[in-house]
Order: sequence, then structure tokens, then C-alpha cells
Amino acid sequence: MLAGLIAGLFAFAVAYVAGEPSVNASIAVEEAAAKAEHAAAHSHGAGHGQAAEPAEEEEIVSRDLQSTAGLATGVLVYGVALGGIASLAFCFVLGRVGRFTPKATAAIVAAAAFTTVYLVPFLKYPATPPAVGNPDTIGKRTTLFFLMILLSVLLGVAAVVAGRRLAPRLGNWNATVVAGAGFVAAVTVACLFLPGNEDAVQASFPAAVLWEFRLATLGIQAGLWVVFGLAFGLLAERLLAPRPAPAAQTVQPAPAA
Repeated sequence: MLAGLIAGLFAFAVAYVAGEPSVNASIAVEEAAAKAEHAAAHSHGAGHGQAAEPAEEEEIVSRDLQSTAGLATGVLVYGVALGGIASLAFCFVLGRVGRFTPKATAAIVAAAAFTTVYLVPFLKYPATPPAVGNPDTIGKRTTLFFLMILLSVLLGVAAVVAGRRLAPRLGNWNATVVAGAGFVAAVTVACLFLPGNEDAVQASFPAAVLWEFRLATLGIQAGLWVVFGLAFGLLAERLLAPRPAPAAQTVQPAPAA
């Protein structure tokens, strides 16, 4: 959990520097579209002798608070929680997938977690900024995203089990290649059969903003897991690495009587 907290601090820095500008740009696009829609409605109402009054919405949480304390709280809690879960996976994997050191095992767990928990679901359902997407379909989109996470994790576990069983016959390298190819094939089939995202990006939405937002979200997750793997590996190495035995003290023989 401490390693997850350290990774969360790094992820917050990346999110604030690289992610917030694209979020602000997306909100600006959304507000501009809302103003244009209101102006069209106002002109239409004025032509019929009716003026449409703008609807005033009370801001419960300010944007400044969302982008600072709110963002930090969410990312740090997320990092600590994932750190605790990843540590359980580390304890299960250590010594069962090969004779790796704690550092190497931590790196493998972090890479596998990033690939199965985020990268594969991201390829099927990429992140979208606030101005993109219908609020009425957020429940369905969230369900599909978590379903993709579950499938990715289960297929990843199945690939590891298959690789371990094939290793005695094919060798470690060939078994790893076969299991990895099977994982890619199974994920591809799952992506083909699962429904796509119904909320297509509007043609008027700036493609550069969308690209920057998705790169930022991918960078946040990649940085989180890289830092976690390094920090957790160092901490685990200190606790689990075999310590050299203390030098035996030379015992002087007792003088003969």
C-alpha cells in the first residue's frame, strides 16, 4: 500500500500536468456548444415572441477544487487500493512462475496488471473526455468496460496456467510464446463479439483534444504501474532477499592441561 501511495503521487503529477489541460479544453468545447445551442433557441423563441431564459446551474464543487484536491484524493486512494490488491497477487506469484527475484516478480506483476486491467480494456473502450458521451448511457458503458476488465484478467490467468503446463514439453520460451499468442487471439475474439461504444465522437469535437486526452490517461496508468513496480520491488527486495550469513567467529582452543 505504501508503494501504491508513492505511485499515486507520481500519477497525480502526470494527471495534473498532462491530463488537466485536455480536460479543460473538453469542458470549453462543451460550454461553447451549450452556448451555441442556447443562442439558437433564444433566436427561435424571439422570432415567435418568446425569449428563452438561460438555465442557471449551481456549481456544487468548483473546477479548481476538482482539479487539485479532488484529483489528488481520487488518484491516491486508487493507487493505495491497487497497491494492496497487487501485493496479494505478488505473494501468490512469487516462486510459482519461475525462479525470479522479488524485484523481477514485482516488475512482472506490475506489467501483467497494467496489460490486463487497463491496456486491453482501453483498446476496446478507450477513454473519452467529459464533453463526449451521452450521460444516459454511462451505466451501460461502465458495465461493458468492467466486463472487458474481467475477461482480460481471466484470460491472462488462463494464459499463465497454460504456459506453466506447456513448459515441460515445449520449454519455457516456446511455452511463453504460445501462451502469449493464445492470450492475444482470445482477447481479439472477445473484442470482436462484445458490443462497441454506442456514443460516437462528434465530428465537431477537436481530434487533437481527444488524442491528447487519451494519451494522457494511458500515460497516467503506465506511470502508475511502472512506479509501483519499481517501488514495490525495492521494498520487497529488502524484506525477502536472503541476507548473507554472519561470519563465524573464530573460537580459540582452550590450552591443554
